[in-house]
Amino acid sequence: MPEMIPLGWFHTILGVGAVVSGFYTVLKYKVISLEQRSGKLYALLTLIVAGTSLGIYNQGGFGIAHILGVMTLAALLCGVVMEKTKLFGSASKYFQALGYTSTLLFHMIPAITDFLRRLPIGDPFIDTLEDPMLRQFHLAFLLIFVIGLVAQARWLSKSST
Repeated sequence: MPEMIPLGWFHTILGVGAVVSGFYTVLKYKVISLEQRSGKLYALLTLIVAGTSLGIYNQGGFGIAHILGVMTLAALLCGVVMEKTKLFGSASKYFQALGYTSTLLFHMIPAITDFLRRLPIGDPFIDTLEDPMLRQFHLAFLLIFVIGLVAQARWLSKSST
């Protein structure tokens, strides 16, 4: 695994802040919104983290992490557009939740991948991206994402009646 460059450290530190603020916001408010201070912080950190991910090329060029960065920016934009314009009327809040919550999933995939490939130092948990442990984490995050979206949709449905 290549050493981390200064941009990588900046990206990682802000990424931890984004994930913490994102999960805090979802747990406290049920959904991420720019109306909440923590939601604004999450959106700003996510924008910076996804943007900086596009400038990190120490693992062989444009790859899956860069694609996730682009997907994160698109999902964040979707969340903002749905929240600010109500483009789909009353259904916009569901698309807002989908957009913002997707960014959390897109944070977690490269975060756990990098964590498992780097730590413990000198003897990382995994050596390859095909490792079954990594796939189990990815599947677990996907399951948590789906359960979280269903819970958010139910909460949004109940809160609007």
